[in-house]
Amino acid sequence: MATYPASNAAAYRLGPPERDRGSGALVKVVALLLGLAVGVLAVAAVIMMQAADEARDEAKAASAAPVAAATHDQAMDANVALPLESFAGKVAENAEELAKAHTAYDATLPALQAGDVVKVNMVMKDKTVEIAPGVEYNVWAFDGDSTAPGPIVHVREGQTVEFTLVNGGAIPHSMDFHAARIAPNKAFRDVAPGESFTFRFKADDPGVFMYHCGTKPVLAHIANGMYGAIVVRPKDMPPADNEYALVASEWYLNGDGLSKPASLSMEKAHAMTPDWTTFNGYANQYVTHPLTAEPGETTRFWVVAAGPTLDTNFHVVGTIFDRAWVNQDMTTFQTGVQTVGVPAGGGAVFDVKIDEPGLYPFVSHAFAHVDLGQVGLLKVGDPEGTMSH
Repeated sequence: MATYPASNAAAYRLGPPERDRGSGALVKVVALLLGLAVGVLAVAAVIMMQAADEARDEAKAASAAPVAAATHDQAMDANVALPLESFAGKVAENAEELAKAHTAYDATLPALQAGDVVKVNMVMKDKTVEIAPGVEYNVWAFDGDSTAPGPIVHVREGQTVEFTLVNGGAIPHSMDFHAARIAPNKAFRDVAPGESFTFRFKADDPGVFMYHCGTKPVLAHIANGMYGAIVVRPKDMPPADNEYALVASEWYLNGDGLSKPASLSMEKAHAMTPDWTTFNGYANQYVTHPLTAEPGETTRFWVVAAGPTLDTNFHVVGTIFDRAWVNQDMTTFQTGVQTVGVPAGGGAVFDVKIDEPGLYPFVSHAFAHVDLGQVGLLKVGDPEGTMSH
């Protein structure tokens, strides 16, 4: 058995009780600290719950006002050029009056010309146009009544188009016809200010095609209004009672266009965030000035998506396409189609036969476009009432 000195034995006997007393004190301290921590956490949780409730109430209050305002505007402004605001800001205060006074772009397909050669002359000109009620924009576009888009060109399959471009602007321009099979470096060359240029092509491919300025940067020239549509009528096209050409496009503004005319924002154009999207260059013009048809008539839409970047998802509310020539294929058509995507730079043709009088909206079913102005009405017969949406 081991033996210890007396002093060490005494120390050994006293050791364990002293350690027990130390451990107990430590446990009490830890318990106290844990209690304080739980209390702090409980107080923090209460504060966080109160903050969340307040944030939720504020969010509800903030969301309620815009909804109410939108409902009021919608009721007050039915059949008037909506929307009354865009990313760039609001339209003029007298927007309703300006929308009614606006002369809508004539979407009616022009008559064909006789003969083997169709002469088309266009004068490029810098000017200021209105693209929404009170919203002005500096375009590089076309002289005369047609601004942006340019004039609708209508030829028969097999006719020769003799095109002359006169540059009345301040910088070089050119013309690219998607309906032409031709060497671009020869026909689509730049034309200096004050000069003119003529080229010919045979319109052997039927359908509806885009034309546009092809001078660099093409994005800027198209975004500034240098585009339009050429319809090459097929030889065996079924008859229609009404024929309209619609050119979808977008506008990118460096200001609101109210205090002074806006110009192109290349930053927005690169980001693909337009301020306005339109049919035939002006927001909602065919809401205030509807296109028309009679019950039982067949109405044909020749649709081009000019972009410069965004597609158009064409749809007529309240009916289904009886015939749809999709993506420029005029050799056959689809039936019973609800919506057709028309790619930027592409075209398609649509027939609808509507028997019941009413107001039938035509839209890009990408509804952000509708909110920015790419919507119109087909007024069938003489319906009572107005559109509620």
